[in-house]
Amino acid sequence: MRYALALDLKDDPALIAEYERYHEQIWPDIEASIRESGITAMEIYRVGNRLFMLMETNDSFSFDAKAAADAANPIVQKWEDLMWTYQQALPMAQPGEKWLLMNKIFSL
Repeated sequence: MRYALALDLKDDPALIAEYERYHEQIWPDIEASIRESGITAMEIYRVGNRLFMLMETNDSFSFDAKAAADAANPIVQKWEDLMWTYQQALPMAQPGEKWLLMNKIFSL
């Protein structure tokens, strides 16, 4: 399955550059948690301060299971707290929401 998600970064060039540096080589435990959840490929793109994530998953993937596993993993929580230093919710996000699932509106 393929999912597209969006999130904003704080509109600060220095913070954006730091965020990108962290993603040049993510922590090994973060990569492991992503792969173990059933995500088989992940890419993040940026334009301005808007992020777009594309995820490919296998049949075992579930957003609920991933959220539960992340909540129980202190290293993932440390990473998420650090990333929130650079990120900000989209204007339409509900309280506590970060990455928002996008709806596919066209396919060729």
